[in-house]
Amino acid sequence: MPPKKRAKGKKKKGKKKPVDDQHELDNAVEEKYKKASLEVEVLKDHLALRRNMCREAQACKEGLKLKLLTLERDLEDERDDKMVINADMTRQYKTMQTDMGIQVHQLEIEVSRLRQQLATCQQELQTTCEEKAWIVKEKDEMIIELQGKIDNMETEYEKILHESLDTLLAKLETAKFRWNDQATALHFQYKQKLLDFGLNPLDI
Repeated sequence: MPPKKRAKGKKKKGKKKPVDDQHELDNAVEEKYKKASLEVEVLKDHLALRRNMCREAQACKEGLKLKLLTLERDLEDERDDKMVINADMTRQYKTMQTDMGIQVHQLEIEVSRLRQQLATCQQELQTTCEEKAWIVKEKDEMIIELQGKIDNMETEYEKILHESLDTLLAKLETAKFRWNDQATALHFQYKQKLLDFGLNPLDI
């Protein structure tokens, strides 16, 4: 009997093991499902992110292409403008060079003329200075000569004046004596007449 019991117990244990394995299998499948679902969600998020990035990159690419086209057109326009400006500047430069050549030639002619005038003026100035120096020298000599004559004339006039004054004083002195004599005679004559009329001259 005991051996039969053991066989029963063994059978029971054998029947119980597949259930546990199934449960573990279900748990493992469920874990794998969850993990796979999580990975799927993550992949979806990554895919969505990549799609967004691709769209943004595409949009950015389109924008860059548009900007590149715009820049190329602008560059082409600038090249055209540059060519026009260069052509205009070349034309202006040639015109200016021609005008400058004409002006330089005219200035050279003017400089030559002014140099000739300067040489003439310098010659005239030198001649004028020499004439002025000669005139000044002659004038100084004339002034010295005239001053000598004036000094001589002053001496002569002073001599003549002194002689005239001496003569005049002598004449005045002679006249004075004569007038004194005449005055004394007249005085005596008038005094005598007053006395004849009985008048005292001292009372008059």
